[in-house]
Amino acid sequence: MSVPPLDHSTAAGYSLAQAYWLAQAARAAYMTPDQAEQLARDWGFDRFRHFSSPHTKPFPIDDTQAYVAGSDRMVLVAFRGTEPEQIRDWLSDTNTPPVPGPAGKGFVHFGFHRAHHVVHPDIIGTIAEFADGGQTVWITGHSLGGALAMLAGARMHFEAPILTPDGVYTYGQPRTCDRLLATAYDAALKDRTFRFVNNNDIVPQVPPAPVFAHVDTLRHLDANGRLHDSMSAVAKLADKFKGATADPFAPASDGLRDHGIDRYIAHLEKNLT
Repeated sequence: MSVPPLDHSTAAGYSLAQAYWLAQAARAAYMTPDQAEQLARDWGFDRFRHFSSPHTKPFPIDDTQAYVAGSDRMVLVAFRGTEPEQIRDWLSDTNTPPVPGPAGKGFVHFGFHRAHHVVHPDIIGTIAEFADGGQTVWITGHSLGGALAMLAGARMHFEAPILTPDGVYTYGQPRTCDRLLATAYDAALKDRTFRFVNNNDIVPQVPPAPVFAHVDTLRHLDANGRLHDSMSAVAKLADKFKGATADPFAPASDGLRDHGIDRYIAHLEKNLT
């Protein structure tokens, strides 16, 4: 069985095929603008806009990058991620307190807030422009990009509800906000948000709980790449141990291996086919 093509008419909510294609879209955010645009056009989008907004030092990354692609039925927003080492640099700045979240609902990690805020006005304007015919809106991102995708969905719903996304799919997303915002977000978007975590992926384990929290809904990929809607705490612990001991010569690197977007895509494709 082959992977079905991207369906631009997919309704709001969860679809494994949509999860696969939005992971591909998240991967494309790491490419050059020309490469990402060519892929988007191959997937049936006829409008494309890339964004890159620089940061001033000592911010740990040079810029925030994202793109928006549009067709007559669908608008896709994808945020670029970053390396786990850079995320650790962000989180080491303990002197920077969290900032108020969208519409004053809870708090957001300052680094994630800043990385999203510099592109938000341009992206929200482009979504409004591209979604001119009632198109569905989907947001995706891997790693840091997952945090930015979640924040984009939150700001769209709480600040511009006419643009509430139909789906938010993230891969290897770090904890982005406090429990107050996570609770408000889940009440509004739990049935439209799907947060994928691959076995021992190190990035979803930071920044630390309980100061920061994850949003729902979790989809877990086990050590064999099988997809689970839910796993018991005991089963999850056993699975983490299995993944960590799969390579006896490099057990500590399992969390980094599991974080790669290509591994997420491979596992989703395996489940899909």
